[in-house]
Amino acid sequence: MRGDVPARVTEPIVDACSRVDPDTGFGLYLHVPFCATRCGYCDFNTYTAGELGSSSSPESWLAAVGRELDTAAALLSPRRPVSTIFVGGGTPSLLGADGLRRLLDAVRGRFDLAADAEITTESNPESTSPAFFDGLLEAGFTRISLGMQSAAPHVLATLDRTHTPGRAVAAAREASAAGFEHLNLDLIYGTPGETDADLHRSVDAVLDTPVDHVSAYALIVEDGTALARRIRRGELPAPDDDVLADRYVLLDQRLHDAGFDWYEVSNWSRTPAGECRHNLGYWRSDDWWGIGPGAHSHVNGVRWWNVKHPARYARALEMGGLAVDDSETLTATDRHEEQVMLALRCREGLPTEVLSEGELVAAERARAAGLLRDDDAERLVLTDRGRLLADGVIRDILLMDG
Repeated sequence: MRGDVPARVTEPIVDACSRVDPDTGFGLYLHVPFCATRCGYCDFNTYTAGELGSSSSPESWLAAVGRELDTAAALLSPRRPVSTIFVGGGTPSLLGADGLRRLLDAVRGRFDLAADAEITTESNPESTSPAFFDGLLEAGFTRISLGMQSAAPHVLATLDRTHTPGRAVAAAREASAAGFEHLNLDLIYGTPGETDADLHRSVDAVLDTPVDHVSAYALIVEDGTALARRIRRGELPAPDDDVLADRYVLLDQRLHDAGFDWYEVSNWSRTPAGECRHNLGYWRSDDWWGIGPGAHSHVNGVRWWNVKHPARYARALEMGGLAVDDSETLTATDRHEEQVMLALRCREGLPTEVLSEGELVAAERARAAGLLRDDDAERLVLTDRGRLLADGVIRDILLMDG
């Protein structure tokens, strides 16, 4: 292939795309790298206008995305129907309804969409409006994911979030009024300075909306972020693991009492229809192509990731071929470990038939300790306590050192 990507990187990708299983689910992830401001906890591949200057713009990014879509469609010929699309970032809502419609039209021009395709976009509450949601519904989006994080003003301030506490709730109501049946609100718990009362207030706010899905994540302090620097200087305390566990129990109980069931350790839904099918594709090791700067892809046991900077991404695609930074071919051991790691995080659990004799012994120890249950003797599922210790359970089953 043309471009500056070495053959050792591109050849496994081309080969994997030529041998895909048509029965394996296929999704597209589209990465929008633009943000109005940078949140202090975020280490995603995102850029403000000031950071990019004149090197990249939404228009140049969209042109580059079209070129990568062309390449993806050509390599995956005959065209695979797309069952899920997820537009993430960054802040996709900065593109406006018209920009997101153009993005979805670019996909439709290269790929066939399944009749029941799930089409999600993330949105920052501050860059949405009733007209925005009306436009998205008309464009064909089926699901909205809103970043709320917290209902407590001082928690949002610590996270450097710019939206007001009530805006996420108002946006969820506006999206529902526009006709969206599937809505998600994201929460973050364990921020320095957050109290149990703050988290209760956040859950109260979520439950006062028509959302059918909640994602809640413990705050992770990533190296290189503004939050990490503040903690290192002693301005803020580091998150406490015991507090994080207590907050998770609080969240889970409140959501359960309100009719939400967990289907992945950090995700709850009112009904199976509300579960995020795109993310389930990741957890089931389906195929997906990540479009955009820094996006990751996985097809038929080969994983690759694009160059990160939007300008370099666009230049690489102008040369033809791919904008890949590097790739790896998963070994049988890699695939097995990923299956255990991902399946055990989901409520549908892990088939016992994939485990070795030693792994089954370790799983039995976890079951005896009350961390796993085997509802039908064929699948292992984390108990409520097991979810709090999921990483350790997985590590023990895979016979890994700590």
